[in-house]
Amino acid sequence: MFVLTMPFFHPLVLQLGYDPIWFGIILILMNGMALLTPPVSMNLYATAGVAKNIPLGTICWGVFPFLVVMSVCVVILIAFPQISLYLPATMR
Repeated sequence: MFVLTMPFFHPLVLQLGYDPIWFGIILILMNGMALLTPPVSMNLYATAGVAKNIPLGTICWGVFPFLVVMSVCVVILIAFPQISLYLPATMR
């Protein structure tokens, strides 16, 4: 998904003045949230396949705290992008 879309989005991100490293971190976090979000979630179905005696609804409710924490992380990184850019700035 990233290989196909980044040639189109990277120039747009640069044109809008966003840091590409920050955008990549936000993109990875949002992709992780998409893999956990019901009803079409690859991670939920993989977990349900391994834990056959646990219903899918229970697994969905078990994922909810992780989605909340990831959402808070995304909000914090949007509000304070310097957090995600600190370590790469020390490497330049």
